[in-house]
Amino acid sequence: MLFKDRTVAGQLLAGELKEYADCPDVLVLALPRGGVPVALEVAKALNAPLDVFLVRKLGVPGQEELAMGAIASGGVRVVNQDVVRNHRLFEAAIHKTAVREQRELERREKLYRGDRPPLNLHGATVIVVDDGLATGATMRAAIMAIRQQDPARLVIAVPVAAAETCRDIEAEADQVICAMTPEPFYSVGLWYENFSQVSDTEVQDLLKQAETNLLIRN
Repeated sequence: MLFKDRTVAGQLLAGELKEYADCPDVLVLALPRGGVPVALEVAKALNAPLDVFLVRKLGVPGQEELAMGAIASGGVRVVNQDVVRNHRLFEAAIHKTAVREQRELERREKLYRGDRPPLNLHGATVIVVDDGLATGATMRAAIMAIRQQDPARLVIAVPVAAAETCRDIEAEADQVICAMTPEPFYSVGLWYENFSQVSDTEVQDLLKQAETNLLIRN
């Protein structure tokens, strides 16, 4: 099965989350950029507020698509020790990449949110949405950062994921919904007919749609 695009994937994923519809304590967080169009459909279906949560993958130098870790808002850094060991990476290389990605994370946070403060996650049921899970490094960084804000319940929801990664993430969240776990997996983009990169402008437009629909609450 292939998803036509992220919007359709979000609509299908929302069907797996019906139990959270119209619950006043539910908040939906999108991992930019690819998770935003997916999360918008989830938020609309659940009648829940939507916000972005900034996470940046730390790519292996020369193989940037392979995650050696990730960083998230709040100063969280997650390192995939297996990747680091297999590629004989030193701390200096990890630090250099982390500094660069931190600058990009801060740029996007200002661009996407402006002066609007992030949602208060304390005591909320937080549903974190991305367009898929491969290694899970980005999602693990998000989980660590969100846990620091003491939500009542943390739900991870993605349209497609590697089965092993989905199982691993289950140990770190209260509930994990991976709508599809194909084997062999290879990559997230393989399971979308249209997996074009989501631009900063598209993210801004989608968040404006959410605000228009009263899905963003200050």
